[in-house]
Amino acid sequence: MYLAYDALSDGMKHMLDGVTAVHSARRPYGPRSDWFPTQRAMDIRRSNSAQAEVEHPVIRTHPETERKGLFVNSTFTIRFNGMSEEESAPQLDYLYRHLVRPEFTCRFRWSGNAIAFWDNPLRA
Repeated sequence: MYLAYDALSDGMKHMLDGVTAVHSARRPYGPRSDWFPTQRAMDIRRSNSAQAEVEHPVIRTHPETERKGLFVNSTFTIRFNGMSEEESAPQLDYLYRHLVRPEFTCRFRWSGNAIAFWDNPLRA
């Protein structure tokens, strides 16, 4: 998500700087979720604990490279902190569409002896 952040306008970067977003697992794993109508490959357990909310910065900084990247996704990001879901929706929808542009995504084709690493730094 570094490239996705880099491609944002300076105005958007400035607007998102210091903003936190509320994340929750309620959409896919909450008791009323219908995200997994056919549960063939995974044992999905819906739970009230999925209703919990946590806050994360919208822009995260890699702890070693100090490179900035976006940290939102359409599955778990619910809203911006201090705003309603309805108020947050236009900006979040823009970011969700921006993040999935082909130039910001990685496609990995598994083959014999293949290995892949996902760098998910913990520092905000």
